This record gives sequence, C-alpha cells and structure tokens, in this order.
Amino acid sequence: MSVKVTSHGHATFSLDVNGTKIVIDPFFDGNPAATVSAADVEADYILITHGHGDHIADALPIAQRTGAKIISNFEIGNWFIGQGYENVHQQHIGGGFQHEFGHVKLTIAFHGSALPDGSNGGMPNGFLLTVDGKKVYIAGDTAVFSDMALIGAGGLDLAILPIGDNFTMGPDDAIMAINFLKPKAVIPCHYNTWPPIAVDVDAWKAKAEAETEANIVTLSSEQVHDL
Repeated sequence: MSVKVTSHGHATFSLDVNGTKIVIDPFFDGNPAATVSAADVEADYILITHGHGDHIADALPIAQRTGAKIISNFEIGNWFIGQGYENVHQQHIGGGFQHEFGHVKLTIAFHGSALPDGSNGGMPNGFLLTVDGKKVYIAGDTAVFSDMALIGAGGLDLAILPIGDNFTMGPDDAIMAINFLKPKAVIPCHYNTWPPIAVDVDAWKAKAEAETEANIVTLSSEQVHDL
C-alpha cells in the first residue's frame, strides 16, 4: 500500500496510488521545467484543475494514447467530449465522488479557466483527494482564501500549493495558506518556470518552515515524494 507523488515541473504532478497512475494538469512538451515528454507518460486518470494551456496542453494526446479517464469540471469535460474523447467524469465545486482509486472532491480556486481555443472552461478548482488513507490537497492556480481552513479541517497529509506570485498567490500568501490548511507536508509549485514567477525557493522553504508547522518538500522534475 503506497502513495507516491512525482513532480514533472511547473504544476504538473503524477500520483501512483498502489499502482494506479494519476496525472494532474499535464503540461510536458512545452514545459521548460519538464524533463520527460508527453509520449512517455502513462496514465489511468487525468485530473484537470482549469483550462489554461500550462495545465491542460497534453491532456488530450495522453488520454487518447492511454485511454485514461479525465476528471474535470462540467465545462472542461464537455470540451473534451467535443474533441471526440468521451472517457470523462464530470464533477463540480463542492462535489465529491468515490472513484476506483479513492475519493475526489473539487474545491474552490480563485483564478481563470478559459480553454486554449477561447472556449468557456467554467470555474477553476482544486482537488481534495482521499487515497489509501491519505488526504492530499492540490490547490491548483489560486489566490489564498480563508476557507482553506475548512479544506484542512479534517487533516491533510500533503498540500501542493503555488508560490510563484504574479498569476497565483506568492510566497508570503502561500505561508498564510499553509497556516490555514495546517498540512503535515507542502510541495510548492508554479514557480521559476518563467521570469515573472521567479522565487528563491530555498529562502522560501526556510521561512515557511520557521513560520508554520509543515515540512516543506521541494522537488525537481521527476523527483518523488512518498506519503
């Protein structure tokens, strides 16, 4: 029994839950921080937080090749169906569902969600996963918000949070988010991919560990964190 979290750079992650492969926000081939290509990625499920290209770019080709089930909000699910891919499970914010690998609940996020072709991507979201007895919160692209305290109220083993500023919450707001969520561990993401989101991650890690109770885990592309 195990849960392994692999970073692929920027905000793309994979979870291996007892052999089930879950890819979150697949962005490989145009991703300056990625070291593998979309053609090499295996997936049983693909989770999409919102419609921006740096979170959805490689979802369709990976799904078509692997047959993965896409889990997304209603509007993004409809967009994939319109592309001819129908192995989609649509949910929406506040709604949970027991999938084969674990429970998935969509949480609020404050961001945009227009799809690459300009289509309506609905509202952005995060994910609260309960897998193999572990609780993992994937914030997606978002500002900090006080209701993060509700997301963390049941206890979190891991939170994956953006820290890069400019497009999402920045380093100081991310520390505020950690204090709302109170997770055991935090993996930062969405930083240093491009100059507008440059962060001194080592300095941030030191500050976050001094000002919160969380263990900060920084991962380079293809590094793995075991839960």
